[in-house]
Amino acid sequence: MSIDRRHFLMASAVAAATAAVTAPGLALAAADPYAASPFRKLTDADWRKKLPGPSYAVLRQEDTERPGTSALLNEHRKGTFVCLGCDLPLFKSDTKFESGTGWPSFFRAIPGAVASKADYKIGVARNEYHCAQCLGHQGHVFDDGPRPTGLRYCNNGVAIRFVPA
Repeated sequence: MSIDRRHFLMASAVAAATAAVTAPGLALAAADPYAASPFRKLTDADWRKKLPGPSYAVLRQEDTERPGTSALLNEHRKGTFVCLGCDLPLFKSDTKFESGTGWPSFFRAIPGAVASKADYKIGVARNEYHCAQCLGHQGHVFDDGPRPTGLRYCNNGVAIRFVPA
């Protein structure tokens, strides 16, 4: 299959734009990182039964909760934040910080707990992340967080629950 000049230039422009807005350490996944998940077997009806309405909208339809509405904003005990869809531990409480954004924020995910992909819904590339086990949408990761990582995992509170230590 041959590619004409217009398609080549368009593809090059998209690739350059993606590279320009992707921060170091936030490489956008090229392949589907969720292909092997056993949770792909659950139907949409199964997920609707399993999750409360707002959680279903975020986890399964990649919606976003309103800022400032999560009870987890004020959660400061020691423990673990787990995916509401499958209970996979995603973040330790000692990585939570007050970002001022209105969403629970973390500077480091538990290794292997999340997988990311490119999100262009608002017209620019963002790094969206999901639970690596059930594929539930959690939020977006940005490069404006605190040390030591410089990352801000901006998480929807209705997509996680807190398990005290």
